[in-house]
Formats: sequence, structure tokens, C-alpha cells
Amino acid sequence: MLVRIVKMGFHEDRIEEFLENFEDIKSEIRNFEGCQFLELYRDKDNTNRFFTYSYWKNEAALENYRNSELFENVWAETKILFNEKPEAWSVDKIYSLH
Repeated sequence: MLVRIVKMGFHEDRIEEFLENFEDIKSEIRNFEGCQFLELYRDKDNTNRFFTYSYWKNEAALENYRNSELFENVWAETKILFNEKPEAWSVDKIYSLH
């Protein structure tokens, strides 16, 4: 399993637009083949900063999503709202406590 963390900062006046877009598309992302989990977080101190946290079956599944029409549309709608360059990390989960 691959864990993908993406940090995004938005212009203050575009946050609601981002949240509405995410609400509309979140199920499609989560149901994309190979996506096993999806969450959205908001920074407590810098409230214009958000993080997506997702699990992917493997790197190929993530790459299939990143090369899909769905991602192309999501990214086109999202990137115009940024106030800073997004950052992304692909990590392996080492341990989890439940």
C-alpha cells in the first residue's frame, strides 16, 4: 500500500469554492480503481492550508489516477485556487495503532 499526502494552500476567498469542488468529486476519487481511503484535513493554525491523505493499492494505481481524465479535471479546477505551490509525498506506512 502507498500513502499519498498532498499539502495545498488556498487564497482565503477561494476556500469555499475548493470545499464545494471537493464535496462534488470526493466519491469519484475514493471510488477510482486502486484508491482504498481518502480524507481531507484543515490546518488548525493556517486555515487556508489543507491536506489530502489517501491510500492507494500501489504506485501503479496512483499513477493511473494521476494520468486519468478525472485527475486532469480535478487538478484544473483546484490549481487555480492556490496561493502557494502544493507539495506531495508518497510514503510507506510502517506501523499503525488502532
